[in-house]
Amino acid sequence: MIVEYERRGPVAVVTMNRPEYRNAQNSAMTYALDEAFTRAVDDREVSVLVLAGAGKHFSAGHDIGTPERDADQSFPRRAVLWWDHTGCEGADRRFARESEVYLGMCRRWREIPKPVIAMVQGACVAGGLMLAWACDVIVASEDAFFSDPVVRMGIPGVEYFAHPWVLGPRRAKEVLFTGERFSAAQAYEWGMVNRVVPRDSLEDETLVLAAKIAAMPQFGLALAKKAVNQAEDLMGLRAGMDSVFGLHHLAHAHNAEVSADPLGGMDARAMKAAGQ
Repeated sequence: MIVEYERRGPVAVVTMNRPEYRNAQNSAMTYALDEAFTRAVDDREVSVLVLAGAGKHFSAGHDIGTPERDADQSFPRRAVLWWDHTGCEGADRRFARESEVYLGMCRRWREIPKPVIAMVQGACVAGGLMLAWACDVIVASEDAFFSDPVVRMGIPGVEYFAHPWVLGPRRAKEVLFTGERFSAAQAYEWGMVNRVVPRDSLEDETLVLAAKIAAMPQFGLALAKKAVNQAEDLMGLRAGMDSVFGLHHLAHAHNAEVSADPLGGMDARAMKAAGQ
């Protein structure tokens, strides 16, 4: 299964399961994740969710080149009310798809009324950051590393643009301007992750934390989560994402106009060669 679901008492563990592709996210995975999250939300016995990635890496980001890339397929729409992308062309096509499977889904998951913990090891890159940032708490292994290298594509950051809020403006600029990886230790120092633990104890430490949170009143947790999310939105998070999403698609359109490639010629292999 592309996403695995397991109940461990009051904790639901949702695991991305494309380890051969470093858990790169195609649309099939996106909707499988949404189904798993919905299952956990609807289960009154579940108080906390844990999002994990099978294998050596949490997620290498969006699928931009595996044999199972499915950007041309139609999928059920749940996050936003917009038309299907497969009958569209140009900017209309890309805007419709990314509004749904990238920005829309991450926003939907941020509003899950139960705490969600990201359990991160290895690569957490670009679209992987979006998944982790949509969670409430991030526990990272010492070998975890993070980056948003999409400025190499001429694009000002991933679709779920939370960088200034989770990193602070100056760190956000450094991360974007250089495209360089930053370590779990740096992410902790900057306040982006909650805990850094040895790789061999990542699962145990995450589940202990999940159990501690699960002991709190479920409705109280939901209200506390909503309170913090509302405060972030009052600080401009949601409006900022909307404005940068427009810049993101301006970059795609510019790339397509000057090179006939909305990714600026940077496929998965080229991105890896450039340092990822």
